Amino acid sequence: MINWKNIKQQLQDFLSVELEKTGLKRVTVGLSGGLDSAVVAILCKETFGDNMSAVLMPSQFSSKESIEDAKELCEKFDIKYEIKSIAPMVEAYIQNMDEDRLRIGNYSARMRMSVLYDTSSRDSSIVVGTSNKSELLLGYGTIFGDIACAINPIGEMYKSDEFDFARFLGVTEAILNKKPSADLWEGQSDEEELGYSYKEMDIVLKLLVDEKKTKEEVIALGHDEKLIDVLEYRMKANAFKGKLPIIANIKWS
Repeated sequence: MINWKNIKQQLQDFLSVELEKTGLKRVTVGLSGGLDSAVVAILCKETFGDNMSAVLMPSQFSSKESIEDAKELCEKFDIKYEIKSIAPMVEAYIQNMDEDRLRIGNYSARMRMSVLYDTSSRDSSIVVGTSNKSELLLGYGTIFGDIACAINPIGEMYKSDEFDFARFLGVTEAILNKKPSADLWEGQSDEEELGYSYKEMDIVLKLLVDEKKTKEEVIALGHDEKLIDVLEYRMKANAFKGKLPIIANIKWS
């Protein structure tokens, strides 16, 4: 049984210590109406009080529920927020783009991060990340988009475990009960795109990553070989997203 009270305290301590290191007093969080940003927003609110900037950034492709659910969360936890639509920025650019939903979604994610970093500049704050461990391992995020941040309190928490943590924190039912989605376009679903549920993937990821078992050992435990192959491929193919840019090593003599 996971001691969520202890986990919460660890994450609040992490946030406090890391912010203090910067010499700043505020944090900025993007709220999407999804589980990850809800968890991070609550942690930041209970750690920093009103010394946080919560920003809702809908586009013309966002679901209506996203804004409604984000507002409901803010009202429950007394989180002050502002709404900054990225629709004009996205519309201005995609006029010259093929109707490629993935490209538009990635561009939208980068526009949101641009808004968050501009807000953090305005408020002398740092951007707090909202990507969980499952997403980071699988590269399920946009490089220089939603993956970008200064600090991340939930990057070591698997998505399937995060649901229990969210219930402990008191995340609203509307958010708890919706399908996981990056909200890149209307009706977009993480699990439908990935082909498996987070629960299915996390069980295997924990074996491969945390317990460092081989593919053969995981298969012997009764897990689907195709799922293992998909996860191993995604982790390898997307590993670059979690690394700093590689800089050439020049020999001057």
